[in-house]
Amino acid sequence: MKPCIDPVSVAGSFRDPSGRVYRHGDRIFRTVTNEFSSEFDFVESSGFFQKVCKEKLVLSYEHVSPELLVGIGRENKYVLEAPLLPMVSFPYEWSFSALKEAALLHLKIQLMALDFEITMSDASAYNVQFHGSCPIFIDHLSFRRYREGEIWNGHRQFSEQFLNPLLLRAFFGITHNAWYRGTQEGIATADLRRFLRWHHYFNWKVLTHIVLPDIFHQSTLNNSLSIEKNTLSQAGLPKKAFRGMLEKLQSWIKQLTPEDTGKTVWKDYAKEHSYSLKEVDIKKQFIREFVQASCPQILWDIGCNSGDYSVTALESGAKYVVGFDFDQGALDAGFARAQQARLPFQLLFLDAANPSPNQGWRGEERPSLKARANADALIALALIHHLAIARNIPLNEVLDWLMGLAPQGIIEFVPKQDPMVQKLLAFREDIFPFYTEESCLEFIRGRAQILKTIKTSKSDRVLIWYSLNKISPGVKSE
Repeated sequence: MKPCIDPVSVAGSFRDPSGRVYRHGDRIFRTVTNEFSSEFDFVESSGFFQKVCKEKLVLSYEHVSPELLVGIGRENKYVLEAPLLPMVSFPYEWSFSALKEAALLHLKIQLMALDFEITMSDASAYNVQFHGSCPIFIDHLSFRRYREGEIWNGHRQFSEQFLNPLLLRAFFGITHNAWYRGTQEGIATADLRRFLRWHHYFNWKVLTHIVLPDIFHQSTLNNSLSIEKNTLSQAGLPKKAFRGMLEKLQSWIKQLTPEDTGKTVWKDYAKEHSYSLKEVDIKKQFIREFVQASCPQILWDIGCNSGDYSVTALESGAKYVVGFDFDQGALDAGFARAQQARLPFQLLFLDAANPSPNQGWRGEERPSLKARANADALIALALIHHLAIARNIPLNEVLDWLMGLAPQGIIEFVPKQDPMVQKLLAFREDIFPFYTEESCLEFIRGRAQILKTIKTSKSDRVLIWYSLNKISPGVKSE
């Protein structure tokens, strides 16, 4: 077979010496090196992959000929092809609920692997992605043969990338997102330990997974490398004890809940907003018409709250919706909703004035939100005034950013006389002369077609349906 695909290496996969990830269009490939192939053969022949892929815990895959790909070199024995997920996300974009589910998935898979005499070589949260509210493990090269008595090499990584961020919120009501994004590697155990109060030290689980591991780690840093190696070489953890540790950790994480469980600013916005049920119905009907005409495979809902309009889009024919919001209460409520109804609805944390940038090694390891933009359509309801008024971002720049995320969508303009904007202006000078409906329409019209507009409230909120492409069938232009 002659090579016919010239793939691009996925930047974030360089850390794994066992293989690399490549992409060509909508196709995803993972190589398996000759050096690692014996471990992969053991795992594959055990039947483990067949079980976990069937249960949709691990991403399915199939073998393809290495000769299919151009330039991957002779060092690779296998090439696997896996399905493309609708949206790649990172742990610093997950809510507490999502991070918790990802942690429990990792532990569940680790426990199942032990039944097959298999363990995991690491515990990176970046090995988990989401399809809707369902976490799925994506790294087939994380699995290798278990060796009796070996210690859990991934313990520290699991703590810093899963457990510590969860405890930060569960113990102290502090969200992990900004901190995690800043470090890339999670919340360091030494840092979390500084937050602990005296009563935490009476918790055996805290001692086991935070205090004692940190004391050991700090002591090894203060000794020579040879001492550290000798200490580790003498360590042993029987499989029964290893399983018990994983099960206890699993039970603990299942019980964790956010410390700040009270009402948040936007958690109940869908029930307590400033407009009538009639206005809600107008919005939903407008979204139905838009979705039925545009037929998006992937729709982004920027400022989704708990997902009322995302659900409307799904009911109207959108195949997959990614909802973004910065309110943790709203995200957790939306995540629970997606879980309960098994919706193809994925929720991510987003401060729209500070979206995820390109970062990591060479600024390429973790692509920015815009670099991952693959939406067919978007809706941005009751959003732009929070950026243009509350964050002083020029209206045209807000609109330019939104329209750059998807070729068609609905943007809601909320005028100054609206109660919500009046609240934003209550204690500050109005320095926004260009924040007008006319300016909004003029900018959108200069870049796209406006297919339809509609007033939704007594305060003259307006929904604007734009398209960068040709006019959709059956829809009249403005």
